[in-house]
Amino acid sequence: MPQRTIRFTIRSDGRVEELVEGIAGDGCQKLTDRLEASLGSVQRREPTSEAFLQQETQSQTISTHLH
Repeated sequence: MPQRTIRFTIRSDGRVEELVEGIAGDGCQKLTDRLEASLGSVQRREPTSEAFLQQETQSQTISTHLH
């Protein structure tokens, strides 16, 4: 699983910039919605190239044999 990182930059005027790395698709916004609501109103969103990638789905199949 790739590393997931959220970086915050707090500007001298009080604005907070957020950069999310390692999350594809709309997972970034889902991850940060509650955080952003706590910080205040979002003035602007700029999607990174990762926002346009499809999320990888991992699945695992477990087989059991009953005797």
